[in-house]
Amino acid sequence: MSTEPTPTEPEPTLIDHLLELRSRLLKAAVAVVVVLLVLAPFARTLYTMLAEPLARHLPEGASMIAIDVASPFLAPFKLALVLALLLAMPVVLYQLWAFVAPGLYRHEQRLARPVLAMAVLLFYAGCAFAYFVVFPVVFAFFTAVAPEGVTVMTDINSYLDFVLTLFIAFGLAFQVPVATVILVALGVTTPRALGRMRGYIALGAFTIAMLITPPDLISQTLLAVPVLLLFELGLVAARLLVRQPEDSGDQASS
Repeated sequence: MSTEPTPTEPEPTLIDHLLELRSRLLKAAVAVVVVLLVLAPFARTLYTMLAEPLARHLPEGASMIAIDVASPFLAPFKLALVLALLLAMPVVLYQLWAFVAPGLYRHEQRLARPVLAMAVLLFYAGCAFAYFVVFPVVFAFFTAVAPEGVTVMTDINSYLDFVLTLFIAFGLAFQVPVATVILVALGVTTPRALGRMRGYIALGAFTIAMLITPPDLISQTLLAVPVLLLFELGLVAARLLVRQPEDSGDQASS
């Protein structure tokens, strides 16, 4: 009795990969467009909410201004577009994950899933922290130090660019646990070695906070302390998510 070899599926070609990538990117773009269409009618309201931390600290009778002719339309629309990108980010990342996941080993997939989820949640947390905690302190400081006789009246485009920069800065700063897990997973360092560097990391956190926040102790601490707490969270996550081969060696020697 003869047995015929079982036919195997052909390996995907470069064209197949490109077609799948195009499909994934189209789905991600559709998700962003759908969210933008939902947010667009509320663009002015969203900008008013974004400007509230500054508006409450403006002098009596002062208000924000629009220097460019198209700014009253473009600034709220730009905000709606950025918010659409942020809100659709889980879908975008899922499409990218679905494209690269087949090429990863099983243990890499198990590690990548929680790391991606943690990165998205921490970025949102960083943006929320900037809006609810940092903005009131920063804008109160800026309006308080204005020279006598100078009325603070900020252009809406300049304000939007400033707060978006802070959103990105705090969103990236809150990625400290993700960076810690990745460094440990790549074998660059270990949780124990990072733990010994707490003093240097604390000095670095306060130095960076001094450079990107107003020159007062309160706002510097508002950035440095969360970064240090997130660093400790990253150490815990690295111990839970990444196997540490040196642990078994330490136990054997003890």
